Amino acid sequence: MIVLDIPGREKLFLKNIVLDFNGTIALDGNLIPGVQERLNSLADSVAIYILTADTFGTVLSACSSINGKVIVLKETIGSGEKLKFIQMLGAQETAVIGNGANDVLMLEEAALGITVTGPEGSSVKALMAADVAVKDINDGLSLLLSPNRLVATLRR
Repeated sequence: MIVLDIPGREKLFLKNIVLDFNGTIALDGNLIPGVQERLNSLADSVAIYILTADTFGTVLSACSSINGKVIVLKETIGSGEKLKFIQMLGAQETAVIGNGANDVLMLEEAALGITVTGPEGSSVKALMAADVAVKDINDGLSLLLSPNRLVATLRR
């Protein structure tokens, strides 16, 4: 569990991290260097879930060395399915990381929403829905590995 005691906000007890695949932790279906190591470090304290439409058909092989669960979405428009998934986990105990328009609902609902403006860019709606915006997925994962950075960013 990751505990965040952010002045001016309710204390967060994060048990789950839910990540979008393409555009967030992968580019063109290939895992971004550094992601596997950071996710496996986080997996020691939280459950890791990777949600994807698997546009390139590579998610299972790309994530085979990550200590987490891959969920391939069934619906063509995945935003509602992603939202239902974090609600099932317990949105108040979940951090999400995404970059696209289909991540907006889960970014809004989660206890902590992080959007990545990486090489694929970020939907403006995703930026507005998130609590934190980072330039690179590894920066976002490092925030979770060093929670005092999040406290410094989000304190009121």
